[in-house]
Amino acid sequence: MSSLRRHEGVMLIDNRNSAGISDEQMVALGYPVGAGRGLYESATYTCSHCCAVVIIEPKRTRAREFCRGCDSHICDPCGIMKAKTLACKTMTQIVDETITAAEHNRPVSPLILLP
Repeated sequence: MSSLRRHEGVMLIDNRNSAGISDEQMVALGYPVGAGRGLYESATYTCSHCCAVVIIEPKRTRAREFCRGCDSHICDPCGIMKAKTLACKTMTQIVDETITAAEHNRPVSPLILLP
């Protein structure tokens, strides 16, 4: 059985040679306090349902959302949607369905905008 850590990436913010960014600005962007000063490194994962990159907060106490359909961690908003619909729909599937629909001149998913 392989580990879920195989899906992780790394985010590195290096402000060692500058004054950095204020805590208020970093928190507004969704980063933890202190991430805008000095060197900040954190693990990340990409939600397979919406392709959002999620910063793994090591101090988080509640469980992360997990989809057994695609065997991946998913972001909290996609976890809420999965709990409501009980459906696993990855971004790859949505894109494939949209391309196929566009090729056959059928209506496309409202989640993707085409030119």
